[in-house]
Formats: sequence, C-alpha cells, structure tokens
Amino acid sequence: MALIESILARPYFRQKLWQWWYPYFTRKVKSQGIDFLNYAFESDPRMQIPLEISDEKNRPNIQLYQHIASYADFKSKRVLEVSCGHGGGASYLTRYLKPAEYVAMDLNPAAIEYCRGRHAVSGLKFIQGDAMNLPFADESFDVVINVEASHCYPDFSQFLKEVARVLKPGGQFVYADLRYESGVEEWMKDLFGQPSLHVNLMRLINPEIIRGMELNTPRYTQMVKDCLPNYWHKLALDFAGVKGSRLYRDAQSGELTYRSLHLTKTKN
Repeated sequence: MALIESILARPYFRQKLWQWWYPYFTRKVKSQGIDFLNYAFESDPRMQIPLEISDEKNRPNIQLYQHIASYADFKSKRVLEVSCGHGGGASYLTRYLKPAEYVAMDLNPAAIEYCRGRHAVSGLKFIQGDAMNLPFADESFDVVINVEASHCYPDFSQFLKEVARVLKPGGQFVYADLRYESGVEEWMKDLFGQPSLHVNLMRLINPEIIRGMELNTPRYTQMVKDCLPNYWHKLALDFAGVKGSRLYRDAQSGELTYRSLHLTKTKN
C-alpha cells in the first residue's frame, strides 16, 4: 500500500498527521497568498464563469466550488462550510452567490487566523471548530458545503450525523471528495446509510479533476519549491496532485475516485 493510500486508510494516523500538517503548511505558505487548498476542476468545454480580474488566477479552483455549489440555491440562504481551508471558496461563494450569511469553519487555527486577515467580505465569518462536533444549534442552516476534506476525518459517519443535525428539514448538503478503491465501499455505506440524508445525485468527476491538476501543476510545483524544505518536496508534490505525481496517476487509472454529491435532509 502506497504511503498516501496508507494515510487515507487509517483514521487515527490521518487525524494526527493532518492536525500537525495543516497548521504547519499554512504558516509556510501564508506569505504566498494561497487561498485554495483543493484540487481544481476543468470541464470540457470550460465553464463560462464571469470572474473579477483578481479572481482569474484561481479560476481552476473556483470552478470546483462552482460545480459543487450548482447543486443548491445559495441566494439569501444561511450556509455553513465545514473545513474551509484558506477561505478562497468561502469568499468566492459569498461574493458571487449572495447567501444571507456564510459561516466558514476549520479545525486549523492558523487557517482561521489567515482567513480573518485575508477575506473581509460582508456576510462572511470564520470560526474554528471540529467537523466531528459542529458548534451550532440543531436545524440552523439551509445549506452545508464540504469540499475535499472529509477524507481527513477520523469518523466520516459521525460527520454526516452532524451535518444532518445542523441542517433544516429539506436543507441541502453539497459535497465532493476522494477515496482510494480500498475505502469506497465504506464511503458509500456511510453516505447511503445515513437515515436523515437522501442522496439525490452522485457524479464521478475524475476527468475534470485531472484537467484541473494539470492546470495547477506549474503554480503548485513552484509553491512547494519556494515554501517547503527539500526533504518535503516529493511527498508534498504527491499530495498536491501535480502532473506525474502518484495521486495524479491514481486518479487517471481510477484507483483513486473523486466524486461530487448532492444530498437533502429528509423532512420527517
């Protein structure tokens, strides 16, 4: 089993690693203005999203958020993003889709500090919190969004229970993530076995993610070389999914599957 797959397959191992890695990574790259930590999305033909000039450099990553957000209506809704990373997606969706309120949460305290200093957007607020125990009242959000983060969680089923708890009846959960083949059966069992959430749509998006990885390869390669010590470069480039990396090849072969989903909280 490859190191990346091994990390993703062991809940305790990945929890401890991510709790150390993400604050470390944020401290290393914050001077670079890295607002997105997700892989990117490039459809064929390309999405025709009108973006401000300042957002164009992040178009590939924004397109992943736009793809996932297209499953729900954000306008005038109360939205929660769990595991917002460096906040670029939260900023984009708040500015362009006009929710009534957008609450962006992450476990990484360094990321939340970065987001608060970086993204001053009306209606958007950042808080620190744990996806296993969401610090919100029952039935308090219309939409929950989670992008490429749940593979880091120690208990995905518990996360789904928390999503169902904080969603209003009829509320929408829009979601995208990846799993190695060895973890797909358990992933699907959890997604389709949560009694309060109904899976309306599931789409395999490997081709779009692969094209997004290719677009981001020059920038991510330079970021790793500029910000991290030499001994981290190979592993960091694998996790970054640059063209030719282990993760990129696994996405090509199908050993790694990347899917987007739309779920609804049942009303009874």
